[in-house]
Amino acid sequence: MFSIEHDFDATTVTLVDESGPPFQEDVIVNTFDDCVTVSQFDARLGENRTITLSLGQVRDLFAAMDLPEGVYKLKGPER
Repeated sequence: MFSIEHDFDATTVTLVDESGPPFQEDVIVNTFDDCVTVSQFDARLGENRTITLSLGQVRDLFAAMDLPEGVYKLKGPER
C-alpha cells in the first residue's frame, strides 16, 4: 500500500510494507526540484535515517531495474 501527497515544494510518497511479518518500517520518498530523499525509521537507533539522491542517480536507479549485471553509463544531458 502507498499514499501520495502533493505539497507546494515536494511530492511525498509513503510506502507501507504489507508483505507479512516481520514488517519493515514505512519508507518515505520526497521528490523536490533538485533531489529525492528516501527515509525510514531505524528501530535499532530510534531515529529516522535519510539518504539523498540526485536526479541523475534516480534516473540511473530506474534504468538499472531492467538491465543485467554490468557497468553502464546512460547517454543524455550532462549532469
